[in-house]
Amino acid sequence: MAQTKKMNETAFEKLVKEANAVGELIKTFQDEKQAVIEDFASERKRFSNGKISRTALQSSAKKSNKELAKLDEKIRFSIQKINKLTLQMKKFASKQSPRVIRVKVASAGKKKAKKVGSVKKTTKKKK
Repeated sequence: MAQTKKMNETAFEKLVKEANAVGELIKTFQDEKQAVIEDFASERKRFSNGKISRTALQSSAKKSNKELAKLDEKIRFSIQKINKLTLQMKKFASKQSPRVIRVKVASAGKKKAKKVGSVKKTTKKKK
């Protein structure tokens, strides 16, 4: 009797959980990036109000750009990781593609009669 393919649900669930964790990590990095941008905006506002000097604003800009570059690198790495995970999930799921199975009702009582002795006659060609 034919058997259907069974998915290893625990392995697939592990991949899904890892993909969700990486997605949350990306969201956290984006929140950190937004916080850095808002901090620099407040520094610019302090500069425009005359509370800090231009050199202090420049050093703040340098520090903010460095932090933004680090966060961008982390986000890109996380995106690559989630890309690999989704490819693994796709490969895992593609193994579950259905096989065509046909079912029949077997008739136990009746059998088809076989044709016996039906031989085709051949004639020789005259020359």
